Amino acid sequence: MKIYITALVKCKAGATAQMKVILDELVTASQQEEACLQYELYQSTTDETQFVFHETWASQEGLDQHVKQEHFQLFKQQITDILDGPLTVYKTDRVH
Repeated sequence: MKIYITALVKCKAGATAQMKVILDELVTASQQEEACLQYELYQSTTDETQFVFHETWASQEGLDQHVKQEHFQLFKQQITDILDGPLTVYKTDRVH
């Protein structure tokens, strides 16, 4: 069963360029994972510090493996000092 994720990431003011580099590296590496069906990153048009991920994973097992990957662990370490609030992650089912 496919897993759909929407994740919200907000960085501190002045850290947008740094966050974009980190997120770009995460996207590139994550898209290479076998279970990754979609991994897209968006940036708010009204708040440059707000980023939104739309992800689709082939299975829960694939998602579980994703969060264990070295590139995901590195991402979590790199954003610690520039993150503005917690990561917000929504796991959803597709309705339509």
